[in-house]
Amino acid sequence: MSISTSVSSSRVSHPFKSHPNPTFSGPNTTRFSPNPRSGQQPFVTSSLILRFPPNFVRQLSNKARRNCSNIGVAQIVAASWSNNQPPSSAAEAAAASAASVSAPVVGEDVVKNNNGNCSVQIGSFLNGDGSLAIHAGERLGRGIVTDAITTPVVNTSAYFFKKSAQLIDFKEKRHVSFEYGRYGNPTTEVLEEKISQLEGAESTLILASGMCASTVMMLALVPAGGHIITTTDCYRKTRIFMETFLPKMGITASVIDPADMTGLESALDNHKTSLFFTESPTNPFLRCVDIELVSKLCHAKGALVCIDGTFATPLNQKALALGADIVVHSATKYLGGHNDVLGGCVSGSTEIVSQVRNVHHVLGGTLNPNAAYLIIRGMKTLKLRVQQQNLTAQRMAEVLEAHPKVKHVYYPGLKSHPEHELAKKQMTGFGGVVSFEVDGDLTTTIKFIDSLKIPYIAPSFGGCESIVDQPAIMSYWDLSQSERAKYGIMDNLVRFSFGVEDYEDLEADILQALEAI
Repeated sequence: MSISTSVSSSRVSHPFKSHPNPTFSGPNTTRFSPNPRSGQQPFVTSSLILRFPPNFVRQLSNKARRNCSNIGVAQIVAASWSNNQPPSSAAEAAAASAASVSAPVVGEDVVKNNNGNCSVQIGSFLNGDGSLAIHAGERLGRGIVTDAITTPVVNTSAYFFKKSAQLIDFKEKRHVSFEYGRYGNPTTEVLEEKISQLEGAESTLILASGMCASTVMMLALVPAGGHIITTTDCYRKTRIFMETFLPKMGITASVIDPADMTGLESALDNHKTSLFFTESPTNPFLRCVDIELVSKLCHAKGALVCIDGTFATPLNQKALALGADIVVHSATKYLGGHNDVLGGCVSGSTEIVSQVRNVHHVLGGTLNPNAAYLIIRGMKTLKLRVQQQNLTAQRMAEVLEAHPKVKHVYYPGLKSHPEHELAKKQMTGFGGVVSFEVDGDLTTTIKFIDSLKIPYIAPSFGGCESIVDQPAIMSYWDLSQSERAKYGIMDNLVRFSFGVEDYEDLEADILQALEAI
């Protein structure tokens, strides 16, 4: 192919810091503070209280509430805190004293911070990705101060300033606040921090879809007249963007086989390359790229490396730890995990993500806070789902490879896969998607798929429900058979995304469907 911080939500500083910000750590994960917004200084989210209407105040600890004669007093106290007013009665003073320090939780290390307030060091015992997926960005570390376990959804399109002087302070970076919904949201920010912790990234930007994440990232990081290197196997809509839209900006592209390092070196030598972009594993043939080697080669020539890790998930592969500069995900898939939400994300250093964030603020593509809530909820079961899907896909790939009515199976966990050894080196699991070719033509393959009882015939993957599709009549239907063949898409190709159903049920269903052809 020749293709040749502003932060959101009205936050007000106050002298009481009853919910200090923890740090999270885990294998291959560096501790980072909450994401700084483009053009603003880093800040501690939990030391700032989101100002709710009086009938929705939930900022006081249970002990503080018990010290108040009724909830109305608690509301008055909280409102006075938000306005930086000292307590004016004994009851308010008692509430203030009780709420100024959080009671330690059993099993947590309580230390004094620089201001003398107690800080709960959650990170001292969060050592696994499963724990991070549940607690990162939330457990006493979110800017929305509430007794609720789950993160509240903040539905607002704009945020107000108390006085014009406060607005000027915000513009001149003396005051931290949210401003407008396109620039950030408290609920969305929790999700960004959760993904950052899992990826070991300094910063994450969440967007409206995976395609939005990829396209905005390219527009932000590749200058007009620049050059991209990508791979032969990739998501079709990404390929269309690079073939159709980027040339309008004078951006060209080189396309190489995922394993062709000689081709990569040649492209780097012959072009001033801005970005290497690919998926690993790729869609739909699950090819794997040597992320560490590619990163070394590209960095030597001044090119950034972006890996779409949607098929891998942050649990099966840490692209940033392997040397990549950026990792993107379609959060619609495994991160959301329930086939009920669209979203995408870009993770990396603060410097790089800020560049993408600035372009995002102009183009839009903002994730709705309700969608952010759904992805946060979905990520709490990410490890459980991915473990089950890894196991099911591996076992079924082996069964399919041995079946006489299956011609070929594409799965990194199989010894027959061209990058099996590489996958073992840079992945801890091989994912829940298996692609394979049945022994037959277009009609035979349709019969196989229609004979299945459990999976839905649909696009997408990574959810609790199993999904099956035939790329020739799903993503590539508008192309002729010969045009599809150029991309390796044969009429008998099947992409099967395994959900979390019982393995025995899925195996029985696939075997009976194969017997039907």
